[in-house]
Amino acid sequence: MLRTLYAKLAFTLVVLLLVVGVLFTFLSLSSVRYYQQEVEQKLNLDLAKKLVADRNLVESGRLNQTALKETFSAYMVINPSIEIYLLDLQGKILSYSADPGKVKRNSVSLVPVMDFLSGKRLPLLGDDPRSHDQSKIFSVTPVPSVDAPEGYLYVVLRGEQYDDVARFISESFIWRQSGWALIGSLLLGLLAGLVLFYKLTRRINRLSESMHHFRDSDFTQFSADTKPRSRGDEIDRLTNTFDEMAQRIVTQLDDLKQQDRLRRELVVNVSHDLRTPVAILHGYLETLTLKKDMLSDEEKQNFLQLAMRSSDRLTHLISELFELAKLEAHETVPQCEVFNLAELAHDVMQKFQLQAQEKNISLTIELDERPQFVYADVALIARVFENLIGNAVKHTTGGTVSIHFETNNGVLLTKVRDSGVGISSQHLPHIFERFYQGDNVGSRSQPGGLGLAISLKILELHGSNIEVVSIVDEGTTFSFVLPVNATDSLK
Repeated sequence: MLRTLYAKLAFTLVVLLLVVGVLFTFLSLSSVRYYQQEVEQKLNLDLAKKLVADRNLVESGRLNQTALKETFSAYMVINPSIEIYLLDLQGKILSYSADPGKVKRNSVSLVPVMDFLSGKRLPLLGDDPRSHDQSKIFSVTPVPSVDAPEGYLYVVLRGEQYDDVARFISESFIWRQSGWALIGSLLLGLLAGLVLFYKLTRRINRLSESMHHFRDSDFTQFSADTKPRSRGDEIDRLTNTFDEMAQRIVTQLDDLKQQDRLRRELVVNVSHDLRTPVAILHGYLETLTLKKDMLSDEEKQNFLQLAMRSSDRLTHLISELFELAKLEAHETVPQCEVFNLAELAHDVMQKFQLQAQEKNISLTIELDERPQFVYADVALIARVFENLIGNAVKHTTGGTVSIHFETNNGVLLTKVRDSGVGISSQHLPHIFERFYQGDNVGSRSQPGGLGLAISLKILELHGSNIEVVSIVDEGTTFSFVLPVNATDSLK
């Protein structure tokens, strides 16, 4: 029945308003009754004493029985709301003004009488002679005198007729109007509460529906509510937190899927690229083993050199795999420092000097007058130069490979250019993919290696990127930027 939050809140509000209404009615009636009793008893505080004085109930120090009976008869007509009783010193009722058949007590307790005479705080309730269990306000005085009391004149201020009139008034228009006003106020409060709860739970319902949709999509699809939330209350903060969490989960799942796809591609590519050098190495070793007696020393030496070359390529490929895996797992943390990038480029370029001379390639570095200082990891940036220069030399014959530096807006732009065969537009978007290999017809190909993928990861660790521009048969330019150390670059 109460399965939704709104229903539970509405039910709680109804119960709460009913309890409040009952308590309010009870407290109001109790307060009104207490107030009326206090006011009436204070107004009639000396009523019993005045009756004794005005009606000459005491004569020559004795109680005038005749005057007492006349007083009883007169007040039954003049003021029927009060009842007069004569008590002895033990509280026994000696005579009274009420109808004989309606008096049910033979005596009343003198404890409230003594409290009244001692001046304790009002209202004080005494026994009602017409009831075995009710108590009423009263006025009392010793008779015939305080100094020599023979009894007490006990005046009940709210007699039976007063109760009848009060009961009639309680059923009258005023009480009905008050009741309807209370009911109307409670209903108005209920309506306002229900509207408020609806507005509160509506946002929670939207959040719940969003969670259900997210769960039903197997946590793979989520569209956050783009409506701005200006209130910033607990529900909005909860919604924002869930949106961020869901977006993070979707992103992480997408990353996991991408990583899984790349992992499978890597397994396929690794198995393909490792198979060739392993097969060559195994073939040469097998030939040396089976035909060692039939081969000359020169042939044996040639086979060993070819096997060693395949082993070197296999070692290099495995080393690159481990290097790329560490970069992608963020296990490699750049140890940045200030250094001269041009000097580093010159040192790396010297490693390819012999290979360039064999292919008639000119290696040059274009420098400005100012030193080219950057803030980066020396070893990782050297690795980038090795990959870019090595690829440029490999795919250039009888041309140039140059490095150009340009400072602009707090960064140093580095360009590695070659005049080689270039890369076709078909393969250009894929050259940074691991083990991507294009064709060799009319353009430069990516030889199924990891150098460019490693270079891209290294630059991403430095908060940079690498761009490439290439024209078939004209050459290729790789460019990247690194932050300049302003203090050192201005020296």
